[in-house]
Amino acid sequence: MPLVAGVDSSTQSCKVVVRDAETGALVRQGRAPHPAGTEVDPYAWWDALRAAVADAGGLADVAAVSVGGQQHGMVCLDGSGEVVRPALLWNDTRSADAARELVEEAGGGETGRRFWADATGAVPVASFTATKLRWLARHEPANADRVAAVCLPHDWLTWKLAGAPGLDALRTDRGDASGTGYWSPRTGEYRLDLLQRAFGRRIRVPVVLGPAEAAGHLDPTALDGGTAAGPSGAARSSGGGAAGAVGPSGGAGPVLLGPGTGDNAAAALGVGAGPGDVIVSIGTSGTVFAVADAPAADPSGAVAGFADATGRFLPLVATLNAARVLDAAATLLGVDLDTLGELALSAPAGADGLVLVPYLEGERTPDRPHATGSLHGLTLGTSTPAHLARAAVEGLLCGLADGLDALLAQGARADRIILVGGGARSAAVRRIAPQVFGRPVVVPPPGEYVADGAARQAAWVALGGDTPPTWSIGTPEEYTAAPVPTIRERYARARG
Repeated sequence: MPLVAGVDSSTQSCKVVVRDAETGALVRQGRAPHPAGTEVDPYAWWDALRAAVADAGGLADVAAVSVGGQQHGMVCLDGSGEVVRPALLWNDTRSADAARELVEEAGGGETGRRFWADATGAVPVASFTATKLRWLARHEPANADRVAAVCLPHDWLTWKLAGAPGLDALRTDRGDASGTGYWSPRTGEYRLDLLQRAFGRRIRVPVVLGPAEAAGHLDPTALDGGTAAGPSGAARSSGGGAAGAVGPSGGAGPVLLGPGTGDNAAAALGVGAGPGDVIVSIGTSGTVFAVADAPAADPSGAVAGFADATGRFLPLVATLNAARVLDAAATLLGVDLDTLGELALSAPAGADGLVLVPYLEGERTPDRPHATGSLHGLTLGTSTPAHLARAAVEGLLCGLADGLDALLAQGARADRIILVGGGARSAAVRRIAPQVFGRPVVVPPPGEYVADGAARQAAWVALGGDTPPTWSIGTPEEYTAAPVPTIRERYARARG
């Protein structure tokens, strides 16, 4: 019974699952928190990974491990492999002006957007790595001068698991590479000319691996206790206890490293999504994405034409405001999330006209990085906790429903909608979603689907074959309800 491990290094935490490679049965798991903020020292992720591995009982008996990670984050390394500055995360919007510059320099307006959509599958927004590189070159030239290589969060963690063997050993996959702004899902090649356009010069980037191609082997000493250190030996503080000895898998050989992937591609792999499936993920960010057989190129910028982790494509719409909208509403009302859901379900559909436009951290889709949230339709009758709770849930879902419309406009199929993520655990979200989306919603059993997808990729690497192993994720629940068109109509008027 070979075992494999999958890692989800997300914005808020690191999760590790160990599963049976052939059946997908969960053997054990662990987790550790990440620091808050929109820029983070990557060594905080490394410390959390070590702690989560320790919490999961170590990796001494696994055959392979893969890392799924938050997309877009900019990890810059100098010539010796040291981190140049804290990583700018996907939700850091300081590069919004840089994104606009890149579109303007390509002709501006429809011409500029079409250029980028054709070249990379997506129009630059503040989330993308290319825009963050432009910001770095403009605002921190001394740091920019030190940069020898740029990689993504999952790339860096995979490299660290391999023992940080040198910049030429950096590896990534097509799913995460497609979110950089300088790799083309259509051609499967880097656009280094666009990297140079963004940063001012060419720098080293990771080699892009195939879906089941090994990225190397786990360094048996990488997760040892003590201190975490970069390639130059500079000591870093290390959180958590020792991760346990890491050795060959049952004496059969060294532990393989999978190519890893971005969190959304990993989630699609984790739920076993295929063509015709649309996944709506409600986590720190909100994402709506479909598995497709052909690449997308949307010049409006609403749909990013990413690649997936199987060799297909993953057209995707992302919002900055998702589960934390529920957190904010619960904090405002002084209740926990379960009570927020009960309040929301006690109010009528449409909240009697109360509408929350939840741009609490700016917004990515639509591209309004400096926007703030707004409440519309507040009257004496709607000034109740129940109405506000309902408006929060409906506002969150309306933003995602707009994303679904954008995918359908690009030719995506929506044979079924799969609802996942922390926000999907809310009974109110599950029951209200069909009213907003206008179609039934399938909710798999609660799970760590990004980590599960990474584990499934690790199993694919370990077992070989043309396709990933077939795993059962349990019996999903289906939620149906009559659509309530007025919810989205009022939201559209309030959103403007």
